[in-house]
Amino acid sequence: MTRIRVLVVDDHRIFAESLAAALAAEQDVDVAAAGSAPAALRSLERSASEGRRFDVLLADADLGGGDAAVARAGGVAAGSLPGQPAVNGTGDGISLVARARSVQPGVRTVVLAERDDPRRAAAALQAGASGWVAKDCSLSRLLVVVRGVLRDETHLPPALLTGVLRELTAARKHRTESERLVESLTPREREVLCCMVAGLGRKAVAERLYLSPHTVRTHMQNVLGKLGVHSTLAAVALARRAGVGPADLAGDVVERGGQLA
Repeated sequence: MTRIRVLVVDDHRIFAESLAAALAAEQDVDVAAAGSAPAALRSLERSASEGRRFDVLLADADLGGGDAAVARAGGVAAGSLPGQPAVNGTGDGISLVARARSVQPGVRTVVLAERDDPRRAAAALQAGASGWVAKDCSLSRLLVVVRGVLRDETHLPPALLTGVLRELTAARKHRTESERLVESLTPREREVLCCMVAGLGRKAVAERLYLSPHTVRTHMQNVLGKLGVHSTLAAVALARRAGVGPADLAGDVVERGGQLA
């Protein structure tokens, strides 16, 4: 019998332990529990080093500790769709989705939520989740989802489908427009934009690219003009929507999925 290894992550200890116990009653399920995102990441790393990788991660959408807790463990905040502001009080469990995939690429993640939220469900899917399930669903329903995601199925409550598709379509539209604007930049302007994404100021950009501060200022003004924005923050937000990565401060300027390397 092939056993399924499940990691339950919830900062409410009674819920986590109760769910773990219920799942462990199944003959083909092995379960562990973690009370925070950092603890979950440590469990994933430890299990990977021991050759006992988890198959499914069940993560509470509203883990306590906030995105800062995930960030301290090396995570990336993913509580909102690309280019959109984070939703207040959210992002913890969804941030864990992206980080968990980097620690164990093969793990399937299902987000457990107290309420249906199309925007957050879409963000979870974009972060790599395979499902979004109500925390008050039946055990039998949860087991169907756990076994389904291992067959590469995606599970969402029927009531969420329309809203999630709308959110994903809107996110793709914003990204496509952002990509078009970034493509209008010259190679040098894209280099400057990558430095801006990395948080470098004018002087630092000048030193990195061996340009005068005046030339850098001109390039930055051109970047803002071509992107149709009026501030560096707006330019950085648009760049990230287009998939532009920051300058590699230890090496070359990089752009995810772009032309610079």
